[in-house]
Amino acid sequence: MKSLCFLTFFLLAPIASLCADNAPTKKPNVLFIAVDDLNDWIGCLGGHPLTKTPNIDRLAASAVLFKNAYCPAASCNPSRTAVFSGIAPHRSGLYTNRQKMREVLPEAELLPKYFSRHGYHSSGSGKMLHYIIDPPSWDEYFPKKETDNPFPRTYDPPKRPVSLPRGGEWQYQETDWAALKFSDEEYGGDWLVTKWVGEQLQKKQGKPFFLACGLYRPHEPWFVPEKYFAPFPLDSIQPGPGYNPDDLDDVPPAGQKLGRNRYFAHIQKEGQWKQGIQAYLASIHYADAMLGRVLDALEKSPHRDNTIVVLWSDHGWHLGEKEHWQKFTGWRACARVPLMIRVPEGIAALPAGTQAGSVCERPVDLTSLFPTLTALCGLPEKADVTGHNLIPLLRDPSVAWPHCAMTQLDQPDSYAISTERWRHIHYQGGDEELYDIVTDPYEWTNLAPKAEHAAKLSELRALAPKEKKILPAAK
Repeated sequence: MKSLCFLTFFLLAPIASLCADNAPTKKPNVLFIAVDDLNDWIGCLGGHPLTKTPNIDRLAASAVLFKNAYCPAASCNPSRTAVFSGIAPHRSGLYTNRQKMREVLPEAELLPKYFSRHGYHSSGSGKMLHYIIDPPSWDEYFPKKETDNPFPRTYDPPKRPVSLPRGGEWQYQETDWAALKFSDEEYGGDWLVTKWVGEQLQKKQGKPFFLACGLYRPHEPWFVPEKYFAPFPLDSIQPGPGYNPDDLDDVPPAGQKLGRNRYFAHIQKEGQWKQGIQAYLASIHYADAMLGRVLDALEKSPHRDNTIVVLWSDHGWHLGEKEHWQKFTGWRACARVPLMIRVPEGIAALPAGTQAGSVCERPVDLTSLFPTLTALCGLPEKADVTGHNLIPLLRDPSVAWPHCAMTQLDQPDSYAISTERWRHIHYQGGDEELYDIVTDPYEWTNLAPKAEHAAKLSELRALAPKEKKILPAAK
């Protein structure tokens, strides 16, 4: 009998092995988290000593943290469009918030639709695109995709402004802040987004899923429940470490014009600089707490061991650096963004997964998310994407990386090029800046006019794209 059992095992084992080799690999899920207007003021990037981001930091500690990641564009619409289409602004022609994505890219297949067409269930909540949902791109959305409005109920003080008087019609009406006497649930907004996302994570799914979570804070207005202001007493508030009052002295005219917008001068005149910094820190702290709800939900879900997690921001934010408030610039305060990617074990494209706590210093930009995620999930390569697959860096963050990162400004010939050590900012009309971010991480000293750096400047100029679509109005 023992001999018969052994013979049976001997005959069947190769067949079992063959079946295992040919068994379909289980597709990983994707949890795709965007945080709006978040600069490097998070603990793991060291952008401000007072910041409190325990949940962002715990995700970074379990993932690969990209410390030299840059947004594709310096404002919401072109940046988010580039992320979701995989097409850089200089190729798409979408450069500004004023343009409409579907007028510029009427046929573009966005990331969730691409996943859906290849067997995934694509759903999302909150702000992922620029104030639209783009209903055909999703299988499911909250609020309902038919509304094409990505924002759930959010408390808005009835009498505005609350803190910052408007300086004129030029001032964005949402540039305002306040600590609200409401609970998270009463406030709504991102709490409702994360509630819905958390509920999706608890469901058993018939298909692998692409699930997007758009956190709106710290986008203006900086209205969040007062408990998030409590860790930041006003007398402790200080500017970020990148602030230098004489920082524009060596910047060319185009940079000075871009830097000195009216917001920062108006905020200083109204005595609201400290209050604004406090409110931004509070809004980051709130967004971090909302992220914590999603991470906790994933940990308790049946999908925890088979879900790729990506966290990114569409661009950074100035709070006085370069005499600027808001975004729209090529400097690191705006262009550099948080990016972290966690890949579980057992995925065909990266069997060992990512190593927890890895840090990558190579220059990357967010157009790379499209080809990276499709490759990780075993989807066919999409022909028209412009980014680079990041899997080599996820496997080994120190591997040689021949690529630079590009951040587009609002004109075809205005952009920033980032390598691991150098940054080159070029303005329409020819003005230029050059920074060595190893010795000058806050870009206080413009090296472009210095003869000894002429060769480096020429080298970086050569990295600019050769073909750029012009704005429709400029045709």
